[in-house]
Amino acid sequence: MATTSISSATNLNNLTPASSSLQKNSNPSSAHLSFSHSSISLQKLSVHTTNFNNPISRGFSIFNVLKTAQHSDIASSARDSDPVIKSQKPTILVSEKLGEAGLDLLRSFGNVECLYSLSPEDLCAKIGECDALIVRSGTKVTRQVFEAAKGRLKVVGRAGVGIDNVDLQAATEFGCLVVNAPTANTIAAAEHGIALLAGMARNVAQADASMKAGKWQRNKYVGVSLVGKTLAVMGFGKVGSEVARRAKGLGMHVIAHDPYAPADRARAIGVDLVSFDEAISTADFVSLHMPLTPTTNKVFNDATFAKMKKGVRIINVARGGVIDEDALVRALDSGIVAQAALDVFTEEPPSKDSRLVRHENVTVTPHLGASTKEAQEGVAVEIAEAVVGALRGELSATAVNAPMVPPEVLSELAPYVTLAEKLGRLAVQLVAGGSGIQSVKVGYKSARDPDNLDTRLLRAMITKGIIEPISDAHINLVNADFIAKQKGLRISEERVYVNSSPENPVESIQVQISNVQSKFASALSDNGNISIEGKVKYGIPHLTRVGSFSVDVSLEGNLILCRQVDQPGMIGQVGNVLGERNVNVSFMSVGRTVKRTKAIMAIGVDEEPDKETLKKIGEVPAIDEFVFLDL
Repeated sequence: MATTSISSATNLNNLTPASSSLQKNSNPSSAHLSFSHSSISLQKLSVHTTNFNNPISRGFSIFNVLKTAQHSDIASSARDSDPVIKSQKPTILVSEKLGEAGLDLLRSFGNVECLYSLSPEDLCAKIGECDALIVRSGTKVTRQVFEAAKGRLKVVGRAGVGIDNVDLQAATEFGCLVVNAPTANTIAAAEHGIALLAGMARNVAQADASMKAGKWQRNKYVGVSLVGKTLAVMGFGKVGSEVARRAKGLGMHVIAHDPYAPADRARAIGVDLVSFDEAISTADFVSLHMPLTPTTNKVFNDATFAKMKKGVRIINVARGGVIDEDALVRALDSGIVAQAALDVFTEEPPSKDSRLVRHENVTVTPHLGASTKEAQEGVAVEIAEAVVGALRGELSATAVNAPMVPPEVLSELAPYVTLAEKLGRLAVQLVAGGSGIQSVKVGYKSARDPDNLDTRLLRAMITKGIIEPISDAHINLVNADFIAKQKGLRISEERVYVNSSPENPVESIQVQISNVQSKFASALSDNGNISIEGKVKYGIPHLTRVGSFSVDVSLEGNLILCRQVDQPGMIGQVGNVLGERNVNVSFMSVGRTVKRTKAIMAIGVDEEPDKETLKKIGEVPAIDEFVFLDL
């Protein structure tokens, strides 16, 4: 069993769930009806998710995961039969050059504006009209950009791997998905790294410049061999591992450092994973392939260079900021670093009088790592597909500020995503007005090992279901945890092993809200918490337990829960009230703990009953309490 939690210092006090309820005291004639409404209307799924084998249906069910309330008209007009949003084409701003194949794909889906070399002020002025933004490394997508978007911007696409020019924290806070294109330029970047490695070792650039200056200096440009030399690959991701493969083919001994790389993947290509200090102290060549983060910023500095072999050679096709450039110049001047080959710089382009660029022992290229015709087209298509997919509501495998959910897992979880949100939405409507919601416990019963059950997506949807109906926040997969912390909502998760079929990822989901009063007393469990439970049956979410009562209710449309005396004729009496008021009943289910005592009747209705209809239900003598819930 594993438990995780998130928390913050504020809370959800004074937020009133939207529902209608009636409770009776010991005198049936003194029953009263009370209604309370939240300040926003509930969002409803625009597409039912009955057929999860239909990729379009599945895609739009996930749209509810990502979309924000702004511009939700784009989603509301979507239909299973047409994957292209009809009511309004999204506007996609491309701020740096993109391959035509990618632009063609974008134009087939939305209105594309290519505006290059925008100033920060111009970008902020324009972004409020855009649903998506595609950049390369030159455009800085700052907090000011997200603020200027005023919630409309749904996705930022980075045509490439690095995302250090995008403020991820701000993107997350504003519920904007950030995607990149990490695979299309992998080979190009790796090839460029090997080209710099070999070219530097044999002084190709310097010898070329010398000959073009009319000189013949064979003795000056004697190089070093690669065979038998040790290459340290710093960052063993996609590009780093491809560089390692190619370096092995050149006869080099390859070691690598990456705190997140699996050892078996490294061993499969004959690479040893070692510590940072061991890598830099034993290598003849050091090739950098790490992202720029607060941890890696200027990680190669005076202290780092001092630990290296004298005469080491450095290659960087990753991010310029990982090297302290002034420290590298000092290391070159002292001979600690014999040569450097650099494709990236802290400031791009670097200043014309840069000592590093002008250094005799440095080979430089103007950020050409991904600059092959094949890679440029591949990146354009990859980022265009990711952005279009995000605008359609599909989760991208290349999302960088949302849980990485593989497509096969996403497909498997699709019906449980709907179940999770509806349980959250139902639970919060059971909370009596004025109760501050601070603590929620989610229990997952599953036959799978906890390590094989990724619940982040389900947690996000429960958070969405709980918060959206009672606040003005707009929750999606990107910002769910952040908003929960901001609202002071503490969510703990518990995974419970059950002896059932492991084919289903989750047997059931239970949601409990503690330390609150309930509009429907029967929803309270023995420990005093509001408690509901549900499962997926035949691909459709069902409510299976309310408090201590078992029920069997399809979570579609609207729901009326009644606690009643368990006696004959109750279904008929309530059914007659609804029929007389032209309210269509879609299903009924009765659950009880002991025969002929108390029971809960769950009634699904297609329409929302008016106040008079609900009042008549409450006047049925054997009904103790009831609540109407909008699902």
